[in-house]
Amino acid sequence: MLSRRLFIAAAPLTLIGAPGILRAQSVFRTFPFALGIASGDPSPDGFVIWTRLAPDPLELHGGMAMTPMDVEWEVASDDRFATVVATGTTVARPEVAHSVHVEVAGLQPNRPYWYRFTAGGERSFSGRARTLPAAGAAMDKLKFGVVGCQNFEDGFFGAYNHLAREDLDFVFHYGDYIYEWRGSPSSASYFTGKLQVPVRQHAGQLLYDLADYRQRYAQYKTDTDLQRAHAAHSFLPTFDDHEVDNNWVAGISGSGSPAEMFELRRAAALQAWYEHMPVRKANMPRFGSGTFHRTARFGNLAEIQLLDTRSYRSDQACDDGFKPLCEGVNDRNAQVLGAEQEAWLAKNLSGSQARWNCLAQQIMMMSLDRRRAANEDTRIANMDSWAAYEVPRQRLLGRMAGLGNVIVLTGDEHQNFVGDLVHKDKVVGTEIVATSISSGGDGSDLRYGSEQMMTNNPELKFLNDQRGYVVCEVTPDAWLSHFQVVDKVSVRANSMTRRATAEVAYGVPGAKMTGLPA
Repeated sequence: MLSRRLFIAAAPLTLIGAPGILRAQSVFRTFPFALGIASGDPSPDGFVIWTRLAPDPLELHGGMAMTPMDVEWEVASDDRFATVVATGTTVARPEVAHSVHVEVAGLQPNRPYWYRFTAGGERSFSGRARTLPAAGAAMDKLKFGVVGCQNFEDGFFGAYNHLAREDLDFVFHYGDYIYEWRGSPSSASYFTGKLQVPVRQHAGQLLYDLADYRQRYAQYKTDTDLQRAHAAHSFLPTFDDHEVDNNWVAGISGSGSPAEMFELRRAAALQAWYEHMPVRKANMPRFGSGTFHRTARFGNLAEIQLLDTRSYRSDQACDDGFKPLCEGVNDRNAQVLGAEQEAWLAKNLSGSQARWNCLAQQIMMMSLDRRRAANEDTRIANMDSWAAYEVPRQRLLGRMAGLGNVIVLTGDEHQNFVGDLVHKDKVVGTEIVATSISSGGDGSDLRYGSEQMMTNNPELKFLNDQRGYVVCEVTPDAWLSHFQVVDKVSVRANSMTRRATAEVAYGVPGAKMTGLPA
């Protein structure tokens, strides 16, 4: 973890303002805002601003006394805080790890603001947030980032340093913000089984209780590149599996815990997720459940549905994993979104007046044949994707048919993909799968067998195995998705290039790739 002085020296002044010097003497032994600040879930008149008091992040309770503490907050219309437009005092309570979630309202639409916190005589860095356009406002452009899958042990988060410098309206985080695995000086690769040495090591054992999850979030949030990205952009965060347990669904553990025990673990994990994310009180879990799907509307240009593909899903078919298709994938009673969320989504899609409809979610919707060698004669599918839930998958694809404006944003795969979504032999949408920030290590342009996957799946337009993120540029006529990749994550400083761009024309489902090697 960098010291406060080193962090100030390393941070670009255009992205993170240095803490102000206060006259009051601090009550903290060390800087209480060591986990940074964040904004998220923007609306036309405001957003959430977040921080957590943790002067000793990896210590029990973050080094805080178990008592409530006042935290003052300010929002200004300029980065020097000459014009403060909103201010107040909230309480950081020990029940939620001394985190605060201030839902700022009454601001002007579609413009940047700056915010900061003060507690115990210490002032935080300043961050920048942006409100959404007014409902139905005529908009001619939107630019946002898509990120996720950031395994601390697999590499540094240098891609976030590049993301912080992008000019974006917001960032969608598709999940796997933390990984629940124990720290170890060596481990077996999740994909190959070969011995690997982590670039940096998790603190603690496999996560089970609330203290475990809080410590893991604290360790991740000490990463200064991640802090820069949060300070520069408002996030729309969702979660996938590793925030709880690899490949969990509904009340079913991915690692075999009994249902009544997993219920306790899931409750602890989702509470810690809420404590560390800039989300609204409406998304606060209660005893392991809650409503996490929601909508972000960008004027008349785009309507983004943030989905939850874990909480209501049926158990994976074929006993999970990458396997040949079995009868279970055609289970008519299977669910991915659950009946209530699916009905909510169907209503939003049918009633949308936006130029573009976007589904921001976690698991691949294309049903890809995963065979990587020409001599394999049995189709292989990922059972932890929509491919293992063919009935609800086709039901959703059917609702996209005829709209001509649906983009699906996905993560989880630790690779970049672009592909057509096909229903009854017609292309009904385009899926953009964003690679990981660090999960999977340095990577390469293509994994073994990628050429065979492209051959086996004619709907697939692009495949790449490097780390980074996606930047989406949206106009009324086109949706561009730029695949930004870094050369290495095994070193702290890295370089970034644009690997390719996928373009979807409005009213013409299906992507065309540009920027590919000749």
